[in-house]
Amino acid sequence: MFALLFGILGSNLFASSHREAPLIANDPLADNTDLYAFRSPDNPNTVTIIACYIPAELPYGGPNYNTFGENIRYEIHVDNDASTPGDEIVYRFTFTRVNEDPTTFFNIRLGKQNLKTTYKLERSTDGGATFVTIINSGKVPPPNIGPRSIESGAGLNTTYDQLISAAIETASTGEKVFCGPSDDPFYVDLGGVFDLGDMPRQNGNARDGLARYNVHAIAIQVPISTLR
Repeated sequence: MFALLFGILGSNLFASSHREAPLIANDPLADNTDLYAFRSPDNPNTVTIIACYIPAELPYGGPNYNTFGENIRYEIHVDNDASTPGDEIVYRFTFTRVNEDPTTFFNIRLGKQNLKTTYKLERSTDGGATFVTIINSGKVPPPNIGPRSIESGAGLNTTYDQLISAAIETASTGEKVFCGPSDDPFYVDLGGVFDLGDMPRQNGNARDGLARYNVHAIAIQVPISTLR
């Protein structure tokens, strides 16, 4: 069983939604939209856990683009033994932002980012009593703003595929990790759901209310041997 727990400035949040939970709606950076766990299709000896945050992001939502919060404790808890209380394994992510060029209004310019985000990943195997750092300075790719910002010499002079590949980290304990923006994989007809439960729609076809919206995802590929 997998559970998520977030500590916000010393307090705990248990709400999880695509903005329909009232307690978390005012704190979207901490809003866990969905959690997925499945045997990895590319490596059946591992399990992939994906936790998504920040619902309904506009990919082109500049100049204040979304990223993970610095004052939010993002944790993924794994309960390996249902016969005992508590969670045996805890993955804890702490994110840090740096403004590399405060002289510009643009998010990316001349190889620098004004919302550059990195993270530290710690793992506990004793229910959170002690933690060991397994990734010290993981990279979070920037939003895919456009070709001038990403590919040109006036921007980062690279490709977005290369930025994504460079952000896939391997922890000292063997897990593969990615943290960054992603298309929201969840399908729901939000317009129909909240129109007095018009789902399936009485007149017309269902519409994916999350199509072309992003989330920020934390993805971990964990060896199954770790989860036993």
